[in-house]
Amino acid sequence: MKRTIRIVGIVVVLLIAAALVLPFLIDANQFRPSLESRLTAALGREVKLGNLKVSVFSGGVSASDLAVADDPAFSKTPFLRAQSLHASVAFMPLIFSRKLNITAITINQPQISLVETPAGVFNFSGMGGRNTADVAQPSAPPSRPADLAVALIKISDGRITLEKTGSHAKPLVLDKLNIEVKNFSEATQFPFSLSAALSGGGTLNLTGNAGPISAGSAASTPFNAKLTATHVDLIGSGIVDPSTGLAGLASVDGAAESAHGAINLTGKLKADQLVLARGGKPAKRAVEIDLDLAHDPARQSGEVRQMTIHLGNAVAKLTGNYRLDTEPASVNLRLTGSKMPLTELATFLPALDIALPAGASIDQGTADVNLTSTGALDKLVTEGTVDAENARLANYDFASKLQVLHEFTAIKSQPHTLIQTLSAHLRESPAGTNVDSLRLVIASIGAITGSGTVSPAHALDFKMRAAPGSAALNSLTGSATIPFTIQGTAENPVVRPDVRGIVNDRLQSLTGGKTNAGGILNGIFGGKKKQ
Repeated sequence: MKRTIRIVGIVVVLLIAAALVLPFLIDANQFRPSLESRLTAALGREVKLGNLKVSVFSGGVSASDLAVADDPAFSKTPFLRAQSLHASVAFMPLIFSRKLNITAITINQPQISLVETPAGVFNFSGMGGRNTADVAQPSAPPSRPADLAVALIKISDGRITLEKTGSHAKPLVLDKLNIEVKNFSEATQFPFSLSAALSGGGTLNLTGNAGPISAGSAASTPFNAKLTATHVDLIGSGIVDPSTGLAGLASVDGAAESAHGAINLTGKLKADQLVLARGGKPAKRAVEIDLDLAHDPARQSGEVRQMTIHLGNAVAKLTGNYRLDTEPASVNLRLTGSKMPLTELATFLPALDIALPAGASIDQGTADVNLTSTGALDKLVTEGTVDAENARLANYDFASKLQVLHEFTAIKSQPHTLIQTLSAHLRESPAGTNVDSLRLVIASIGAITGSGTVSPAHALDFKMRAAPGSAALNSLTGSATIPFTIQGTAENPVVRPDVRGIVNDRLQSLTGGKTNAGGILNGIFGGKKKQ
């Protein structure tokens, strides 16, 4: 027994001695050309390593520096540069046959520069299927290097910068990047995970499977993954151009799948503090969206197959398509909704830069919308129809505003304004909002029609006509409708008699429609006297 213990002790001492002496007996730099060659062949880009050291206790070979060349069509600076690389190796083949078998690779604090052209081509698209000679001569057929298989690849505490050539948009930056790939092989599928923090706020996590690597186009490699993004600042991260007026914090819980060059994204998106127009204020309530997108990276475009938008209990559907090859992005979308509670929609009016009269609120009613939005996001034009039923504007008495018109002095003031029906055609653009075919029926007044504009500063300019509900009042005024204007601002509307319209109506009734008040008024106030 003592003899056995002694033998075991001697073996342990010899192993420890070997571990201490081995780094001095093996010059790890003799393997540098082999390691650089294998990595260069696998990536299709020239790979350079710094000084190599063998460490038995850490189980591998370490390089003090790592640089991976960029596609020369994009840049002459490295695509990736890292402080260190550690390669775990099988030591028995290394000791007895000087053969380098890599089992794991860890890259520490890499700086990765991703560049995308307006056509959607990335600087890493050619990785994995070409060697350096192929990159230098695009006309040469791609050569397929021997498959590199590694049990574990890790990227630790990295940083990725994504920018688009010719774009003035803020680059997207991922900090604290950690990637883990298991059982990597170019020819088979392999599991991966990714986590990162976005500059400006928010986190990103991906877990799933990818591969096999697409020859000559690594960006087209198929994958499927669970996607989680939390509180991503749309402006601070650079995802959205500030000129669009859009802002907010987005969180996504979904799944992404890539096949045959297309990416399908499904799941749920939640937007907090959402702003949907220039001058808008953050919404006080979150918007939840059921995602269903199909994106084509090659064409830099995609289809919104059907996104369901939940504004509290109000539900709307969004369909259409978009393009990312313009700056900013452009869209062609249609929004439809039926019987949506106005109390829910009212909470999002500030985000749309829509103002109500001071002190007023919407406390009942439903709305139907059918709107299309087209063009670049910074010059978006939204057009369509809006209808409402039983909408009540609380703490606002429109009837009292009309009492400046003599014909409406008999109408009693009301604490609230009940709009029984409303319909209008809208056209909203950066220049303001045009409202046509406006018709509403107010319980205390009657039918009102007209059209007008709302400026980006909320200035109103409407020409309206009211048809009082009282037949006695109609006979008293001698006209079926009374013209008036609405000016001032949305926060403080000002109702005034339309003098020209009133005179014209009276003359039309007296002359059977043969006299125009405009000509008479011009002659009285601004026309030249006949000689």
